[in-house]
Amino acid sequence: MVVHDAGVDLNGGGGDRSVAARRETAGVATAILYPRLAMDVVRGVGELPGGTSGSAVTIGFFDGVHRGHRSVIGRTVEVARRRGLRPVAVTFDRHPRETLTPGTAPLLLTTLDRKMGLIAELGIETLVVLEFTEDFSSWPAGEFVERVLARGITARHVVVGSNFTFGHKAMGNLVTLADLGAVEGFTVEGVGLLKVGGRTVSSTSIREALSDGDLVWPTEALGRRFVLDGTVVPGAGRGRMLGFPTANLDVSPRLLVPGDGVYAGRAFTGGRTHTAAINIGVNPTFGAEPRHVEAFLLDFEGELTGQTMSIEFWQRLRHEERFDSAEALSGQIRADVERTRRLIG
Repeated sequence: MVVHDAGVDLNGGGGDRSVAARRETAGVATAILYPRLAMDVVRGVGELPGGTSGSAVTIGFFDGVHRGHRSVIGRTVEVARRRGLRPVAVTFDRHPRETLTPGTAPLLLTTLDRKMGLIAELGIETLVVLEFTEDFSSWPAGEFVERVLARGITARHVVVGSNFTFGHKAMGNLVTLADLGAVEGFTVEGVGLLKVGGRTVSSTSIREALSDGDLVWPTEALGRRFVLDGTVVPGAGRGRMLGFPTANLDVSPRLLVPGDGVYAGRAFTGGRTHTAAINIGVNPTFGAEPRHVEAFLLDFEGELTGQTMSIEFWQRLRHEERFDSAEALSGQIRADVERTRRLIG
């Protein structure tokens, strides 16, 4: 069993553990690991291929596919290429806490579809999505290793985070995995937690920052700007009344929405990219309304209801405020739009 030292600090001289080259795009590092590859998606234990050629495997929920996750996944792909193995990732259809402790699961950074796309970009050729049901959660560590890793995907090398746990009541850890691997014919490697600027990268820390309206740490930790996915639905029409018709985004209740406020960013819909001024909140000028996400797309005219839309958050402009009149609010929105145009272009 190999365990990489924990606490790698990307801004402290350690260097990124992924095999990425990096470029600067509008001040944000963009990972260039491998060209986009076609990725097979296997759903459920019953669909595992079995009897295939050997694989290098990584396991995790990978919410957000942040830089720490990319470090582990990148190492998996690197080993697979060096040893002539197939790079495989195993993930789950829901956060484990949805099943283990209902009502306590965190809001998520990515939809399953976006997570799959991000993982595919890192060079993984097969993604296994397992249902995290009560029955699955009761499997002992040995059963998971035998049914999924050994028999299901013919693991020859497994790469996980050094704090990895698995099996019933999380009784299995890195040492357990290595011991079972010695029996089943695969080696095990642990990758330490990644640090950026002295701060540990984690999905939890990214969620906390976003909830506070902070985009700086999420952008650093994700290695890209945060994106929220949803579907455009009819709204109350207040934006149109104010002269700024907005697209109202219906978002899965499982997803995290950044803290209330006004943001500058971009919207992706219908194969096009638009500069967008984004509002998250309850429209306090008109009294309390249900919390919602809406985006004004600059220089756009058309109907978007029913279309999928992804919003990329670039900068928080201000808190959501209550104004004394609709005219005062409209004037502030106009200033927000012009500031967005200057920031995004």
